[in-house]
Amino acid sequence: MNDHASLDAGTRPVRLAPLDLLGLGLLGVRTRPARAALSALGIAIGIATMIIVTGVPASSERALMDELSKLGTNVLQATAVPDVEPPVQLPPESVDMVARIGPVTLASAVANTHAEVSRSDRNGTDDFAGLAVLASKTNLPQAINARVRSGRFLDAATERFPTAVLGSVAATRLGFAEIRPDESPPQIYIGHRWFTVIGILEVTPLSPDIDRSVLVGWDAARTQLRFDGHPTVIYLQTRESRLEAVRGVLAATINPQLPGMVQVSRPSDALAAKRAAQNTFSALFLGLAGVALLVGGIGVANTMVISVLERHREIGLRRALGANRGQIRGQFLTESVVLSGLGGLTGTLLGVLATVGYAGYQHWPVVIPYGALISGLGGAVAIGMIAGVYPSIRAARLTPTEALSTT
Repeated sequence: MNDHASLDAGTRPVRLAPLDLLGLGLLGVRTRPARAALSALGIAIGIATMIIVTGVPASSERALMDELSKLGTNVLQATAVPDVEPPVQLPPESVDMVARIGPVTLASAVANTHAEVSRSDRNGTDDFAGLAVLASKTNLPQAINARVRSGRFLDAATERFPTAVLGSVAATRLGFAEIRPDESPPQIYIGHRWFTVIGILEVTPLSPDIDRSVLVGWDAARTQLRFDGHPTVIYLQTRESRLEAVRGVLAATINPQLPGMVQVSRPSDALAAKRAAQNTFSALFLGLAGVALLVGGIGVANTMVISVLERHREIGLRRALGANRGQIRGQFLTESVVLSGLGGLTGTLLGVLATVGYAGYQHWPVVIPYGALISGLGGAVAIGMIAGVYPSIRAARLTPTEALSTT
């Protein structure tokens, strides 16, 4: 009994250390560098393809989302219900109340001063009928995505003084093309007072009424034009995911006593288009990534099967020298993982460079999903393990006699 026990203990196979197993796995890479490079290139192309087909559409999606956002996908407007008796006005403090709603990121407003504007005190106001004089908050351009074409917009320093900014149509009607910094600023006549024109806006697609308006500072309207402080239109930007929720509480926030007298715009049609595009791109990413990983895995499995067929003599010699089946399995499985890891690292780098280059050529923002990078490296290793299972088992099943006799 003791002799058999000592014999079993003496013949128990030696367990390879991780570094020794890694050395065996690298043996095929070192002895066949050309084949190893081609094998790694196969998985690299698969991983690079996965990153490119996710990174390029993601960059395109971001560019599309940015364009759709310019159409006001996160913008709402609130006004008093028109044509009611007696007329309803929005409370003066309503803009500040809207700004305190959690998801709201920006709140601004304009108000009709009912003042008349003309080119000078010698022109009749009938010549400029249809142009509205609006008191404006200084953050109005950010709220409606407006741009200043010439000059500058109202700020904390100028809104208290008789200064004005013209919408694109108002500037054309009043005869001003641009504001030249080297010349004295032009002046217009508003409510029997002179106002200095300091800026002209580009066309504002989100708020066409602003194009036909003359904008003056909120404080200047109070002191110069007898403005009572009641806003006419409130503009707000909010987080898109919370747009419907904000719309639901907006009327009651603006006028708690008469919420039914507040009219709130519905979400932009561009928001629905944006969400539909996001869902389509998400499905596209998953499909393309899955196909790329599948192609890479098949390539690695094919390479490892051929490697086993070509290395029968090596396997037979190692078995004859005492290597057991577990060690043979470990060697080929490690080699498969190493090849896939090298290919995944190379493919990730190539994919990132290609995505950055193409996005830059198209003038898109560069977007590479972190999931694609993690999947590129982790997925390559996982694919190597899966793809190496069958070849390693097949290699381990070869007996020394069978392997050495194979030509």
